[in-house]
Amino acid sequence: MQKISDIPDTRPDLSTQVSVEPTPDRRRWLALVVLLVAGFMDLLDVTIVNVALPTIQRDLDAPYADLEWVVSGYLLGFAALLITGGRLGDLFGRKTILLVGLTLFTVASLACGIAAGPTWLITARVVQGATAGLMIPQILAIMQVSFPIAERGKVLGIWGGVLGSASVAGLIVGGILVQADLFGWAWRPIFLVNVPVGLLAIPAAMVLVRQSRSATADRLDPIGTVLAIGAVLLLVYPLTEGRALGWPVWAFGLMAASALVLAVFVIFERHRIATVGSPLVVLDLFRARSFTAGMAVWLLFWIALGGYFLVWTLYLQAGLGWTALRAGLSAAPFAVAAAAGAATSVQVFVPRYGRMVMFAGALINAAGFGMYLYLAAHYGSGITSLQMFVPLAVSGFGFGVFVAPAVDLILSGVSAHDAGSASGQLSTIQQVGMALGVALAGVFFFAQLDQTSAHGSTAAIPALRQQLTQLDVPASTQEQILTHFRACVHDRSAATDPTAVPASCQPPAGQPFAEPLQQALTQAGLQANAHNMSRTFAQTLWWAIGILIAIAAGVFALPKRLSAPDLAKL
Repeated sequence: MQKISDIPDTRPDLSTQVSVEPTPDRRRWLALVVLLVAGFMDLLDVTIVNVALPTIQRDLDAPYADLEWVVSGYLLGFAALLITGGRLGDLFGRKTILLVGLTLFTVASLACGIAAGPTWLITARVVQGATAGLMIPQILAIMQVSFPIAERGKVLGIWGGVLGSASVAGLIVGGILVQADLFGWAWRPIFLVNVPVGLLAIPAAMVLVRQSRSATADRLDPIGTVLAIGAVLLLVYPLTEGRALGWPVWAFGLMAASALVLAVFVIFERHRIATVGSPLVVLDLFRARSFTAGMAVWLLFWIALGGYFLVWTLYLQAGLGWTALRAGLSAAPFAVAAAAGAATSVQVFVPRYGRMVMFAGALINAAGFGMYLYLAAHYGSGITSLQMFVPLAVSGFGFGVFVAPAVDLILSGVSAHDAGSASGQLSTIQQVGMALGVALAGVFFFAQLDQTSAHGSTAAIPALRQQLTQLDVPASTQEQILTHFRACVHDRSAATDPTAVPASCQPPAGQPFAEPLQQALTQAGLQANAHNMSRTFAQTLWWAIGILIAIAAGVFALPKRLSAPDLAKL
């Protein structure tokens, strides 16, 4: 079998084309299925755990801080190895590193599924994220070097559809598996489901995926690797832990140190290029406007969407009180529309309209959020899944229309021998963008929830007062109870641990509430919380809409055409 590095480049050096065009492999479309399955497993695991957290907490008797680490541990491991994973594929073979990552990911999923305690589960999640960091850059790089330019737009469109649907599908699949309680295993099937899939994907990848590697990257860059991992961890760790810890000074110190380490990394990589060669990150990629501007727009997009997915999940489950299954199934319109938008974007729209497709996608996504904002504010806690259908479908379609051309834009001008490095940077920017989005949206969302908690109390108190009167509670006692209720609603809104019961929500010492009164207070608390969550969700959507409008404007800094002239053949 002929290697990519052995194929001579006889075409002119066009900035819009890759420098090496591989001989098409007859098995490339079957190999694509394997790649998509591997990518779907990773993207699914980013969100699937969210709906299972309450069940995990009860089963493992885990404190809330450990639950946060179950989520953030995957993120940290993933972000740490993305860039390094891409370069390892360039050096040792993308198929080889893909198989290593896929095998270890399957083993780590098994370890998650049989975890006997929180520490075990957190450790397995970090390893699971790190092995995903090995896999994902190989997937994009193998797509880049295995398909001719005339087919690449279609392939990236399919990948964009997977990208758009897998994250939301995690909520759906997670809700179904938790609700089904297979074999009495509660939350464990959300991880164990990866094991049979992985055992099928590994031999399929061995047979179908073609080996490729960089012709120029011939040695490791250990210092650059340490600096890159350090810069990412110094940024992502305080972002994931800062809010729960009350944003201590050291969190901002770590983020500042991240910028300093990043600057040292750039200086070192320039020195390595000038002396030894074979850098971890090919800095020359950023000389291409399509790559640099595309990365900037990509970062902003995932800041907006990462924040949206966080507050949307909180709104449905913590606010409206929906079950994991109902919340997950409500994501279906977004997932289906995102896949449809991505599939048609590159194939139908891009050849005719170029970068305007991304412009339209960002605005359509923003329009869907605007519709959602209006409905959330109008219906409040009484909103239904059916009423959410149209805004979710519109925003999902815009998401898909934007994502697929963006991937094509960033990677289409990258040489085959740098495909691993470029795809690793692309995935790292996406992950850092999501981390920034989660952190920034979380700060905004919980700050607004705290500041506007009085609105929920005001909305719930009339019905509560009426119930107190029906229970023959004296007027003077009613006022004491209502004051107690306002304090409870405020403290719950300001809490960093939603599973803890604030002291203000406990019955006064020596005066336990009778059961009918306790039921009335509980119902009023749920009503106040739902009102506050609905109001805060609508306010937070303005934040996401503003970023999407800025992204639409930033699209005009990109080239008018998103890929090579061969795109017209699509």
